[in-house]
Parts: sequence; C-alpha cells; structure tokens
Amino acid sequence: MSQTPDSAVRTYIEQHRAAFLDDLAAWLRIPSVSARPDHAPDVRRSADWLAGKLQDIGFPTVEVWQTPGAPAVFAEWPSDDPHAPTVLVYGHHDVQPAAREDGWDSDPFEPVVRDGRLYARGAADDKGQVFFHTLGLRAHLAATGRTAPAVGLKLLIEGEEESGSPHFRALVEERAGRLAADAVIVSDTGMWSEDTPTVCTGMRGLAECEIRFHGPDQDIHSGSFGGAVPNPATAAARLVAALHDEHGRVAVPGFYDGIVELTDRERELFAELPFDEESWLRTAKSYATHGEAGYTTLERVWARPTAEVNGIGGGYQGPGSKTIIPSTAMVKLSFRLVAGQDRDHIEKAVRAWAAEQVPAGIRCEILFGSATRPCLTPLDHPALRSVARAMGRAFEKPVRFTREGGSGPAADLQEVLGAPVLFLGISVPSDGWHAPNEKVELDLLLKGVETSAYLWDDLARNWRTAP
Repeated sequence: MSQTPDSAVRTYIEQHRAAFLDDLAAWLRIPSVSARPDHAPDVRRSADWLAGKLQDIGFPTVEVWQTPGAPAVFAEWPSDDPHAPTVLVYGHHDVQPAAREDGWDSDPFEPVVRDGRLYARGAADDKGQVFFHTLGLRAHLAATGRTAPAVGLKLLIEGEEESGSPHFRALVEERAGRLAADAVIVSDTGMWSEDTPTVCTGMRGLAECEIRFHGPDQDIHSGSFGGAVPNPATAAARLVAALHDEHGRVAVPGFYDGIVELTDRERELFAELPFDEESWLRTAKSYATHGEAGYTTLERVWARPTAEVNGIGGGYQGPGSKTIIPSTAMVKLSFRLVAGQDRDHIEKAVRAWAAEQVPAGIRCEILFGSATRPCLTPLDHPALRSVARAMGRAFEKPVRFTREGGSGPAADLQEVLGAPVLFLGISVPSDGWHAPNEKVELDLLLKGVETSAYLWDDLARNWRTAP
C-alpha cells in the first residue's frame, strides 16, 4: 500500500482552499446556539446544512439523527478493504451564544478574515475543526486515486455539546451498533501553541456533589444556644478543612484506589513542553501554584485526581451582624477523576467519609449529579502513533503529547463503544473559545486539513484489524 504523497495533498488543498473557506463561512453564518430555545430552528438548519455538504462530498450514508433536544449528524463511508480499521470522528455543530455587544469587533455570525485569521463564533469551537475533515478526506481520495477512504470512516457531529450534551450518551447507547468503531477521533480540542503541535492522550472525568447540613429546625439565638448545640456552618467548614491532608492529597479514604499512575516516559514528555509557570499563573489570574506534593503543575492539572470546593454557604450573608446559629449550611464539591478511578466507587467513598465528619445533631444530605468518566489512550497505541505521524508530516515538526484537565463527552464514546479515543485538534489558546472575537488561524486550519488527509492512509497501513 503506497503512502499518500505529500506534494499531491498540498497541491489539492491549495487548489480548493478558497471554496473550502467559502463553504465554512456559509456554515458559520448559521447561529446554531443550542442553549437558546429561539435558536432551535437554526441548530436544525446547521445539521441539515452539514448533512447536505457531506452528501455532496460523496458519503453514501448521511442521516440527521433526532434527539429530545437538538439533532446530530451521522455519516458513513465504508472502506473497500475489509481488514481496514473503522474510525469514528466526533465533533459538534452547535455554538456558544454571541452578540456584537458582548465585545466583538464584528458581527459574530458574519465571518471575516483579518491578518490570516478567520473570526466568527464556531470558527475554532467546533465548526472549523469539524469541517477540516471534509477537505482532508477529499485530498486523501484525490492524492491516492481511491474511490473510498483507506479506513471505514464514520462521523458523529453532535448538536448539544455547548449545552452539556444532555442527550448524547442515550443517543450513543441507542445507536451503538451503527457507531461501532475501532477508534474514535475527537476534533474538539487544541494544541499547545502555534509553534508546538501536540496530540492529547486523555481527559479527566468529573463527579460533582452538593452536601447539605441541617441543624436546628430554624435559625436560633447564638447567645442563648451557642456552645450548647452543633452549628451546621461549623460542620461545613470542618468538612472542607478535612478534604486534603498537609501534602495536598485528597483525604477521602479509597479516593486513589486503582488509578493509572503516570509513567516515567509520560513525565519526561510533559517536561519537554515549553511551559512558563509565571505566564500560566497570569492566565489563571493567580499568584502561586499549589497542589499535591511531588508533582509538577502540568502533572497536577492533567494526570492527577483532584477535589475542589466550588461553593460554600450558610447563615447570615447580609450587611452588619446577625448573631445566630444557622439552621442550614451547604458545600458544593467537584472531583476530577483520572484513568482507573470509578465514579461509583468515588461516590460511595465520599458519602462514607462525609458521614464521619458530621457531628451528632447535624443531619447530612449528599446529592450527586451525573458523572463523566476519564479516558486515556496509551502512548504505544497504534492509532495514537498514526495521529502523531500524520500531524508531524503536516507540520514538519516533532509532535509532543499532552492531556486535558477538563472533561467532555469523549468518555461516553470510549465507554459505550469500547474504543480508544484520540484527540486531533489544531486550535490554540489564543483562539478565544466561548469569548468575544473567537477565531481560527487559517494556516493551522489548513494543517488540520493536511493531517486529516494523511491520517486515514497511515491508519490503514499500520493498524490491521483482521488477519
């Protein structure tokens, strides 16, 4: 099997660049804001627009999948090689709300190009990064002379990611047979910087809870009763104080059970990144780093589990004083989880730990919300190696590896489909996701096109799924 020629790919991309950008601009003009009910018709129009474009490209199967919320787009193009792997590309076509008065220099839904950058809501998050696959696929076919991709190719482009993906897992479970794949490519992510192309290898999971403390049946006088009955606000404060030990480790017994530890090689790769801690602190609007002892800042935010206090309250909050023992108090906690941690185990561990922190006379109620599982792909996985090689060819630079500290729907795909998740994105931190003047660097967008063009051939040559 011959390798996709670089010169042919680049020539094809250059010849079709203008039409590609015109099409992307047309899609960006559709204000597919999933969080706004009045934009529901626009989200549907966005799905229909993408479905039509995928049909034009040649996908033999294109469907708009309805959900109780916004529609998703599914497309499939089988390979003519029965032993080639099948790859599912995930992204989303909905966008964050945006208005000129938010601080935009131009209409957020009227794309403009300035200084090699395309400005519009969704330019980077995520329409631009979904759309680069369309030209990449066409370049792959043209450069190799194929009539079908070198891999079985599927696309699932969600319509509710910016609203928390409330119906996504149910959709994946319902359509798991249609979505079956050997690997998942998530193109809703970014790189370290314009000069440092990177591939993300994993994301942390998330579990959240609210703990409510109930003491007296009503607020009572602190002079008449203080020091003689338990105070729920004090109980909340003591629980928060007990959440970490003196080394910054989470003090919940069993919290670290089963976690996949960083390998020495992963720590070396993280250390190779051009990380400026002072600059990072400025971005964080903070003045010192802090966290679990024995780990660097990047290791803490990418590869270690955490427990954070997101909110705490109880008692009188108004001006002046009100000398009471409050009837109630509350704490909101979130736990970022890493590979090997089980959300059900974490919930049980937190419940048992919290019960031990609460004194007699205080009733404790713990409410957990839905959780997201972590995902991690080993560095030696053949699909990950293909992504790194394809990106290295496009950028003509060594590709380094990162992880993401946040969470997303990728873990649902990994868990339901049983397939490794790989992240392929070309966005950079300055692109301003969710902010005014969101943009994408056009040179990087076209590098994403080129990476996509190389990737399918590389996967087919280096990862066979049957004898």
